[in-house]
Amino acid sequence: MPAAPADATMEQIERLIRFDTTSRESNLPLVEAVADDLRALGLEPVLVPSEDGAKANLLATIPAADGTTTGGIVLSAHTDVVPVDGQDWSSEPFEPEVRDGRLYARGSADMKSFLGVVLAKAPAMVAARLAEPIHLALSYDEEVGCVGAVGLVDEIARRGLAPRGCVVGEPTSMRIVRGHKSMNVFRVDVRGLAAHSSLTPQGENAIVAAAELVRFVQGVADEMRAEGPFDDGYVVPYTSVSVNRIDGGIAINTIPAECTVHFEFRALTTVDHEALVERFRAECRRIEAGMQERHPGASVVLTTTAAAPGVDTPADADIVSLAAAWGGEPSDDKVTYGTEAGLFAEAGIPTVVCGPGDIAQAHAPDEFVELDQIARCEAFVDRLVDALTAPTPEETA
Repeated sequence: MPAAPADATMEQIERLIRFDTTSRESNLPLVEAVADDLRALGLEPVLVPSEDGAKANLLATIPAADGTTTGGIVLSAHTDVVPVDGQDWSSEPFEPEVRDGRLYARGSADMKSFLGVVLAKAPAMVAARLAEPIHLALSYDEEVGCVGAVGLVDEIARRGLAPRGCVVGEPTSMRIVRGHKSMNVFRVDVRGLAAHSSLTPQGENAIVAAAELVRFVQGVADEMRAEGPFDDGYVVPYTSVSVNRIDGGIAINTIPAECTVHFEFRALTTVDHEALVERFRAECRRIEAGMQERHPGASVVLTTTAAAPGVDTPADADIVSLAAAWGGEPSDDKVTYGTEAGLFAEAGIPTVVCGPGDIAQAHAPDEFVELDQIARCEAFVDRLVDALTAPTPEETA
């Protein structure tokens, strides 16, 4: 019979779910509630606000028994969730419901169950005689490009915490995931000159120029698919490139003055990211120069709207064997979706992704997590705390 999570854990998860932390909303009510809980345990959480103050990351360190705050393990989770707009749900998305051994709600898999487990176990962490600290890292706006975690990781570095490992609890069905691609999203704004469609020489068609860029981006995609580099650990074993949205034009009889193209690439860590971005910038400059020969005011501007590095933690890294000892399922699989793991790894913190739930349910209507997955995560955190607990003087005598 599948294991059932503790009532205290379920209460914590369900409380978190009831906070509507869709990325367009503030996460401050959730973060402040968590901060109050941690203060009640004698901890001193630090809030790292967004530039506009509407959101915040949270960083809290549970020190070792001797007061040490450096080293140790980071347990990382994002607080935001994706929208439910236009989705057909069988129950209220922000009112958790248990049916047939599953917890249904937005964020149940991605990733408030992991966060709920960690917070439910926080009293045990504080009570333990830790040999090294445990750091809790909660971020905002992961779902819109890992925005908040940049400041969170910077704060960890600024405080000199130097963790020896990090677990990002995204849904992996409790498999230990060592690698994922980088995420790089761009917007290209093309500006030409409007004119009546019967007087085409008097205008500069922004859509036509944008189409040149689209063909170029697709050409790069075809090149990556054919020539690599490759990594068979991924379902898509090469760097993927795709144009995903185009907006332009105001009327069928008007030469469009503006067009915007949105595209992305998801790159292997072996790809030279800066060189690839420069290829796209160079093409934008080439298209712009051609347009300006006909209309000096034309422009083609590329903007990076979101970016997060990939991660490729070596199989022999300590955090991999530690996660396995704590109950994570060893795996050589790599995932196509992005996480905040790359930001921690880039800061020199060896990182794996391991958490309850299946990514297939994330972002979908009727998102759910198996209760057994939550119980497995509880056991994982329990083992982590046990492993980091120092022996008593009697045990070492």
